[in-house]
Amino acid sequence: MNRFLIVVGILCILAGLGWHWLVRIPFGRLPGDIHVVHDGFSFHFPIVTCIVISIVVSALLWVLRR
Repeated sequence: MNRFLIVVGILCILAGLGWHWLVRIPFGRLPGDIHVVHDGFSFHFPIVTCIVISIVVSALLWVLRR
């Protein structure tokens, strides 16, 4: 548990330091994300963004468990 908290803290620090570059990543606007706009109605479903985030988190957890 201690190791996990240290890793989470380091990741938060790195995310804070890299926020300038993280803003430029087009999460939520990737090709394949569904965005439907009609009169008075807007629907946005970022399916590709969810898949990319899932793959990244799974890879990080796999690396941390080894």
